[in-house]
Amino acid sequence: MTQPRPQPSVDFPIAIIGAGFAGIGAAIQLEKAGIDSYTIFERAGEIGGTWRDNTYPGAACDVPSHVYSFSFEPNPSWSRTFAESGEIQQYLLDVVEKWRLRERLRLDTEIVEARFDAAEGAWHLTTGDDETFTARVVISGVGGLVDPSWPDIKGLHSFTGEKMHTARWDHDYDLTGKRVAVIGTGASAVQVVPAIAPQVEKLTVFQRTPAWVVPKRDRRYGEERKRFYARHPLALRASRALKYGLSELFGPMIFLDAPRLSAIGEKGSLAHLRSSVRDPELRAKLTPDFQLGCKRILISDDYWSSFERENVELVTDPIEEIKGQGIQTRDGTLHEVDAIVFATGFTVNIVTAPFPVKGRGGRTLDEAWADGAVAYKGMSVHGFPNWFILMGPNTGPGHTSVLVFTEAQIHHAIEAIRKMREEGLKSVEVRQDVQDRYNEGIQRRMKHMVWTSGCNSWYLSEDGTNHSLYPGFAAEYVLRARRFKPSDYEITRF
Repeated sequence: MTQPRPQPSVDFPIAIIGAGFAGIGAAIQLEKAGIDSYTIFERAGEIGGTWRDNTYPGAACDVPSHVYSFSFEPNPSWSRTFAESGEIQQYLLDVVEKWRLRERLRLDTEIVEARFDAAEGAWHLTTGDDETFTARVVISGVGGLVDPSWPDIKGLHSFTGEKMHTARWDHDYDLTGKRVAVIGTGASAVQVVPAIAPQVEKLTVFQRTPAWVVPKRDRRYGEERKRFYARHPLALRASRALKYGLSELFGPMIFLDAPRLSAIGEKGSLAHLRSSVRDPELRAKLTPDFQLGCKRILISDDYWSSFERENVELVTDPIEEIKGQGIQTRDGTLHEVDAIVFATGFTVNIVTAPFPVKGRGGRTLDEAWADGAVAYKGMSVHGFPNWFILMGPNTGPGHTSVLVFTEAQIHHAIEAIRKMREEGLKSVEVRQDVQDRYNEGIQRRMKHMVWTSGCNSWYLSEDGTNHSLYPGFAAEYVLRARRFKPSDYEITRF
């Protein structure tokens, strides 16, 4: 006699960790699927993630606004082609209110440990206040670029002036008329430098490695254009599709180790440099010596031209030490400043566990990733049932909007949850052979990608392998990742 199939549990608790784009998007899709037994845990006092934390002058997205928003929550009212930080944060706040997500949101609640109980088929989450929550499924949306990275420079804490990181901007400190140093020339520096240059008395930018910069061509959307998009949602979707399509079209020039393709972008960037900087000696200092795409490509209309200002100085001699009054370079020069801005990026959490995560048998995620972070399609790790990572290993885009990847991952997780609920499953766990085969293919592809062509970047682990970015088109990843295939998973029933 066959046993009756277990009925779906009315109470199927789901934990979403993180209230940035990924966590909010997952919550909305759960709501749309008619699943409301979830809780969003956010360690900070407000939602927003990157766009809550990055409020430095000039902070903006380097992906067009129409693409850097949920496809299921289009916004016809973006003010610019590339939205500024505060506007993106407001978009997220508005979406949270529209979907009444605050009813499911626990702010100021940091998850500090997660432990899987195989007998229960559930995760036990512990907060910083020693509270414990049980979840059948965990969707981890903590993000890979969360915690600011402070450089290891001698005397860092001896400086007597103002120190701030771009991701922790002190708005109470007035830079007007001050002597300011910016350490770093990456994605945040290209925005903050032109924003504060007209305000300060002197700006000294310390550059270790120059970057490829291409024109941003940012434009303001007029009120008529906004009304048009509001009245014609298909036009807004078309705008999104066009911008996404162009990013895919230019993708091979950015991610393939193909010097002839890279040369096309390099030629355009060098033309931008020549039109921005007249001094040939200064241009030489700002010209990269590595292949386009090997490090993150930066976009700005006014970063390079900022160095033409009389009050802006580019220093390329290595920093020797930070002293009480300023920054001393290897040539012995002491650059006296009133404030230091660290535009030094983030500690990359894509390849490490965000907190102790103990899976089947008590094995930790860091132990599973001892030889490099791997996950099936960036989402599922063998030994960690019912745990889905959003923007995990090898899911970062090198050329387009991260949300294209995130939405595919959310869809995958929702399909898995639906199956578990409908069939009364205890757990789903990716098969080891499936995970291995997938990641072996990813690393084989990496040999043909520009990221491993010789330069040093945050994309690479200490051993030179890339566990951060996806080696291919976003459209291909979406087709591979969007569907949940039960045959790829070990299914356990009660």
